[in-house]
Amino acid sequence: MKKRHLGQHFLIDRSVMNRIVEAASLTSEDLVVEIGPGPGELTRMLSKNVRKVIAIELDERLYGRLKGQLDGYGNVELVLGDALDYPYETLPEFTVVANIPYYITTPLLFRLIASKENLRSLTLTVQKEVAERIVASPGGKDYGVLSLMVQYHAVPDLLFFVSRKAFRPQPEVDSAVIRIQIRQEPAVVVKDEKMFFRIIKTAFSQRRKMLSNSLASIRSDPKEWLKEAGIDPARRPETLSIQEFARLSDRARGIA
Repeated sequence: MKKRHLGQHFLIDRSVMNRIVEAASLTSEDLVVEIGPGPGELTRMLSKNVRKVIAIELDERLYGRLKGQLDGYGNVELVLGDALDYPYETLPEFTVVANIPYYITTPLLFRLIASKENLRSLTLTVQKEVAERIVASPGGKDYGVLSLMVQYHAVPDLLFFVSRKAFRPQPEVDSAVIRIQIRQEPAVVVKDEKMFFRIIKTAFSQRRKMLSNSLASIRSDPKEWLKEAGIDPARRPETLSIQEFARLSDRARGIA
């Protein structure tokens, strides 16, 4: 039985799994981390294409079942534990392929990106709306903090949608497969990365307000600050490109 608090919706459509493996562009030398292997079908597919699979499973019941089923797979390491706590920094170069539980998508994505030194790419099945937010461009309702934080570190690409009918139990929403290629250098160069992200988060915390209002908590003269960066103070945060947020960050003097 599925444990609802773990957000378990198991992908059962083998044709979708095949597309995921193909989309990941794997080689026989790759180390792949799979998060939430569930029944282990995708795990077995991956093991046939790569050097090693590290499969991290939180559910003790599933872990026990999988351990017996995967005994004959010498290149699969099954780990019982929380993927948010796994020490990815200790791994050599690796890639991630996973059907991520909806409830941990954003924190897990940030956890993995924080380990980007040896992370090459992520091929993920996520909630459709989350995928659209990750790849969103300026000007749309989906564009926001998640878009900018991922695109600063990586190049995301929405590959294809997956019907809710491809899962058991069936979720209430459709999913999408995205591939996120980690950048060797950030999308923009900023003087202070913490300030850059502080400005982004503050701006989008009141996304319906003009920037001159939403950024008043950061600097006492937001209109002058925005003008210095060549940005109309009447604009709203969803209209700014990552390059404009970088300019704004680099001109952030007199911060409270």
